[in-house]
Amino acid sequence: MAWLETPSTAFEGGRCIAGGSLREVALATKPVVDRWASSISPPPILVFEDASSEVIELDWRGTLADFEARLNALNPVMTQAMPPIPVEEPPVVVDAPRGPGRPKLGVSAREVTLLPRHWEWLARQPGGASVALRKLVETARLASETKDRVRHCSAVTYKFMSTMAGHEPGFEEASRVLFAGDSVGFAARVASWPADVQAHLLKISTHAFAA
Repeated sequence: MAWLETPSTAFEGGRCIAGGSLREVALATKPVVDRWASSISPPPILVFEDASSEVIELDWRGTLADFEARLNALNPVMTQAMPPIPVEEPPVVVDAPRGPGRPKLGVSAREVTLLPRHWEWLARQPGGASVALRKLVETARLASETKDRVRHCSAVTYKFMSTMAGHEPGFEEASRVLFAGDSVGFAARVASWPADVQAHLLKISTHAFAA
């Protein structure tokens, strides 16, 4: 995905300016920045990357045309700066060619070391040791993915909260119920915050409360 296609949201103080691709959000935010250019005390104008709640720093100088040209010039640089990380695949044991019978099912052989009582328990399971092991691994994998998703989403939500609502009443309590996974308590504690901040928080925190 190109840098300018990054899902983003911009805020003028507690008001949401725009949400969408970074290009759309940046171009919608530029006139707001210009409008406050001569003000002594402008509100904070921030652009957030939705997936991480990181603030995206942009150079707002010049006309709208200058700004857009600068964005377009930056795009390939930013895209090239984040190449995919190569992943070294583990060696796969290739079985001998199979004759007629049950399909291979895409499995690969590995050595597994267990205690005797583990092998005894596996041998009593329907389908035998291999089927039981696959079920156990799949269950553990799904549980781990859910925990990782909740943890990541909670951290992203807290990062946005800290930037946009650290001064709001009930911030500490909202933080506690967020990490406790209490969606009802979280919604109640942010209810007095600016409406657009609430809406964004409730959008990005969806998976923080997934059991």
